[in-house]
Amino acid sequence: MRQSTLIKNAQIVNDGKIIESDLRIKGQRIDYINKEILATDKDHVIDANGLHLLPGMIDDQVHFREPGLTHKGTIESESRAAVAGGITSYMEMPNVSPATTSIEALEAKFKIASKKSMANYSFYLGATEDNIEQIKQLDPKLHCGVKVFMGASTGDLLVEHPEALDAIFRESPTLIVTHCESTPVINDNLERIKNQGLTPTILDHPIIRDTAACYASSSYAVSLAKKYQSQLHVLHITTEKELSLFTSGAIGNKHITAEACVHHLWFSDQDYPRLGNLIKCNPAIKSSTDRDALIKAVQNNQIDIIATDHAPHTLAEKQTDYNHAPAGLPLVEHAILSLFEHVKHKRLSLEQVVEKTAHNPALRYGVKERGFIREGYYADLVLVNTERSTVVSDDNVHYHCAWTPFNDYKFSSNIQYTWVNGQQVFDGQNISSKPASSMRLEFNR
Repeated sequence: MRQSTLIKNAQIVNDGKIIESDLRIKGQRIDYINKEILATDKDHVIDANGLHLLPGMIDDQVHFREPGLTHKGTIESESRAAVAGGITSYMEMPNVSPATTSIEALEAKFKIASKKSMANYSFYLGATEDNIEQIKQLDPKLHCGVKVFMGASTGDLLVEHPEALDAIFRESPTLIVTHCESTPVINDNLERIKNQGLTPTILDHPIIRDTAACYASSSYAVSLAKKYQSQLHVLHITTEKELSLFTSGAIGNKHITAEACVHHLWFSDQDYPRLGNLIKCNPAIKSSTDRDALIKAVQNNQIDIIATDHAPHTLAEKQTDYNHAPAGLPLVEHAILSLFEHVKHKRLSLEQVVEKTAHNPALRYGVKERGFIREGYYADLVLVNTERSTVVSDDNVHYHCAWTPFNDYKFSSNIQYTWVNGQQVFDGQNISSKPASSMRLEFNR
């Protein structure tokens, strides 16, 4: 009986270079990497000639909607879509129902994932104005971090009181990740539009949630991190001005890091007339100038990580008027393919894509034995064909919400295979029906 997988002649993208090599997967791990590995009768052989083998994406920002919002998506459905897109590990957000604001609620989500998730998983604890004692109980080796909504949010997840924020930045034993938008600035912008006798539309979204709203909050977060020497990761940067807050350089030398998301690298405010509420998200998609500045910041290492902020809603919810349409869009299935388009157009290199989606998330969070193609590491891998296109439609996505902002788009690359802990979970067309081999992420910190 075959017990291993031998990938032959792959273009392995790893550690800042591309080499042609063979790779053997044995059990859950990468067993051997060498130029010519002889096949045995125990090997399932895959000829990867001309294909690119990458470490699977570690997506540090997703919303899988369970518990409480499962009409939008579930841990099972969205993780299946994720592996079809080459995402092998994810970290999921606390704004579900009820919100994940206690260790008990946090561990309950891990229990669901242990039975249902197709990809490896971790979950954030949500910060509130008064749950600092719960935050202090987080285990840096078992929990990915604490999520702080420093601005507009829903429910009890908004944290604005200076004393509460000081306590979080002073006491958190784990990485602090932040959503940064200033509620007072957003409210002032909204009132200014209404005072002109106008009803806000989707075209006003980047005006309401503008550069000033983002910078006021992100600069505050950075100042707190400097004050307390906190480990801070600022999620989904959207504006050129905010980039001044972050330094270039290797991620290992920083205690303050920044992230961009695939949709903010792809869309601009010129897409609102065509896509409307489908691309309504917070922070808002902004100008093409901002988008181009983000891409440049990825190139020069001011932006350290690329994630998705995958946030599905039903199509019916999105098709309501602007003021009632929820913010967020489904992205995990086509995130890597969208980044390969940037490579095609020479905005990014393959090595940069791997660095920002796999290496740097592993380094920033201290993910144990993942994020690189190395002997002994877990075999979380994705094989991509840059010569075969992928035509996307609402009819062929795997999301529970059954729609995509990339409907009718033709990507120039194609995901051929995905492995999670050595198990082939996607073959280019079908997601495995076998019980998932996924694991809870562990952290070296």
